Amino acid sequence: MKRVHVAAAVIRDASGKILIARRADTQHQGGLWEFPGGKVEDGEAVQTALSRELQEELGIVVSAARPLIKVQHDYPDKQVLLDVWEVSAFTGEPHGAEGQPLAWVTARELKDYEFPAANQPIVAAARLPGEYLITPEGLETPALLRGIQKAIAGGIKLIQLRAPNGYDPQYRDLAVDAVGLCAGKAQLMLKGPFEWLGDFPAAGWHITAAQLRKYASAGRPVPASRWLAASCHNAEELSLAEQMGVDFVTLSPVQPTQTHPHAPPLGWEQASQLIAGFSKPVFLLGGVGPAERQKAWEAGAQGVAGIRAFWPEA
Repeated sequence: MKRVHVAAAVIRDASGKILIARRADTQHQGGLWEFPGGKVEDGEAVQTALSRELQEELGIVVSAARPLIKVQHDYPDKQVLLDVWEVSAFTGEPHGAEGQPLAWVTARELKDYEFPAANQPIVAAARLPGEYLITPEGLETPALLRGIQKAIAGGIKLIQLRAPNGYDPQYRDLAVDAVGLCAGKAQLMLKGPFEWLGDFPAAGWHITAAQLRKYASAGRPVPASRWLAASCHNAEELSLAEQMGVDFVTLSPVQPTQTHPHAPPLGWEQASQLIAGFSKPVFLLGGVGPAERQKAWEAGAQGVAGIRAFWPEA
């Protein structure tokens, strides 16, 4: 069975709302919502296909787009490769040129619509930012909370409360404060034993590679409504993350880092190859920062994660 190559777009307007379209009942996966786009013809460049499809379907001309995510998905009757681009500027007024109903929705509202299974990683990618802040270790609580507050004020939308040296009660107290600071402003990801999951319903969970190895076969420890992420360093761990059904991962280290000087770096080429075989959003971590965000996008990543590079007090 030949894999059908589809170019699709996460189109954002000036306010950040995203355009989705409803599939005709007669189509494959009919009646569900989707991100606009269509088939890439043989020998056609993806960007060309995307521009052509969006002009035909919506009557718009794309003026700025970048790669967002590639998703390979096997339905019982069809194999697809969704080549998804984020469209941040266009001319024309989008309308359902083929009679399809359209809706402009916020990133948060995407999860209220029913999409084909292959679109779930795209929904996650559309809801996630391009930067993931991991808090530094060794800070006193007031300094840590002050830094989180500053980071949120500076536009950071995704934060992992990392406390490898915090003993449990201390981390839990800190988590309570961090949840309060992030409420309604940023998504907080916590770490720790699964026994704590019920105590922090608003937080996502970022699991370690060790937890991944131990629990992947048991499936997702949290419902689909909660973010689940994992730390990965190689193809085997990415495969376990896929098995567990995580929403996104960090892949590290891309380059040598001060925190893990002995870990052999993947390098950009290998990181890019690992991402190509993985159909979920990936944040590259290790020796990267805001300056590498564009390079990370070109490598197929969601964006970059870091400690020093994003910490406002650094």
